[in-house]
Amino acid sequence: MKALAAARRILAETLEGAQIAAENLVAARLRSFLTTLGIVIGVMTVIAIVAIIQGLNKSFEGQIATLGAHTLYVSKWAWFAEGRDAWWELRNRKDLGAKELQAVEREATLATAIAPMAMTQADLKRDTFEAPNVQLIGTNAQYLTTGGGTVGAGRFLAETDVELTRSTAVIGADVADRLFPGLQPGQVLGRKLMIGEVPFQVVGVMERRGQLLGMNMDANAMVPYTAFLRHFGGKRSLNLAVSGEPDNLSALEDQVVEILRRVRRVPPEKKDDFTLNRQEQFLRTYNQLTGSLYAVAFGVGLITLIVGGIGIMNIMIVSVTERTREIGVRRALGARRTTILLQFLVESSIVAAIGGAIGTALGLGLAQVVALASPLAATVSASAVALGIGFSAAVGLVFGSWPAWRAARLDPVEALRHE
Repeated sequence: MKALAAARRILAETLEGAQIAAENLVAARLRSFLTTLGIVIGVMTVIAIVAIIQGLNKSFEGQIATLGAHTLYVSKWAWFAEGRDAWWELRNRKDLGAKELQAVEREATLATAIAPMAMTQADLKRDTFEAPNVQLIGTNAQYLTTGGGTVGAGRFLAETDVELTRSTAVIGADVADRLFPGLQPGQVLGRKLMIGEVPFQVVGVMERRGQLLGMNMDANAMVPYTAFLRHFGGKRSLNLAVSGEPDNLSALEDQVVEILRRVRRVPPEKKDDFTLNRQEQFLRTYNQLTGSLYAVAFGVGLITLIVGGIGIMNIMIVSVTERTREIGVRRALGARRTTILLQFLVESSIVAAIGGAIGTALGLGLAQVVALASPLAATVSASAVALGIGFSAAVGLVFGSWPAWRAARLDPVEALRHE
């Protein structure tokens, strides 16, 4: 019962303190605004930066997902190689070719799809129309399954195209616009184009995909890898996209490594002469970069909040001095020291929380302005908003502790004498 009574008393004193704080804030509006300004700027800065970074994270993760969430990319090259020595080591590796592809297709029992990829830059032409510097990809029918997009019109490459080395091509949306201006994707099907000096027939047009890590995913053309190797370089190294079930990716990776080491005759004491790349590598590197931005945002916000907290402390000390006689009257009428302490703590917390709320709103607005005026996305979670306001209130609580303690320790008789 005593604990319940104490809880009720604290709640009543808190509500009373909040009411008195609200009255004082309204009575001194300009001073209250200037007091919260530091908190507003600090929270606004942090929320705006966090919103932009979280928006970038969401956009980046969406782009990376188009690589194939459950796909391994086997290559002689590593996506991330540090230093010139590492580059030379990768360059001197043996190329991956038909031997490795056939072994993986035959023995990788955990794979759900396997697509070879040979790539180069090529100029495409049709009559007087040109599409320069198109990414030409030699692949097979399973390219889409490993994360290659969706066909908007026509069909994708078939196994018979690969087996018979047919000169068929599936082109990206931008390539179709450049070579066949004014035509709908369905009207492009069956028409001829030139890839370099070799004629190809269009059998499909891809749906528009947009940008991926700064690369235009619509400025490409896919042809059977057998036709690619025949016409554009039979000695090019292949990349293998190997997809599997989400729960078996680690086992699939081990299986592919074992197959390739055996086929490429890598001695047990030697390290792999190929690399298995995964989209998590992009995310890991990206998160390392954005982690630094988070640290900068936190540092800037923390410094600004400390400055704002010092401002709150100064104003609360002035407030205690101005209201010394009021404190003496309340103490003479029976108010406890804890009641006075709680009153000023609540007041400083409310001031800071209001600054945090205003800063959060301005930060979200600033992030949306940036999102509308630039390609940067902006989004923020509810937890970040709650954290911004809650942390502001905590700053007010910490920096208001000293003035509140001074107010609670005032002697009632001396306080009543104060003019």
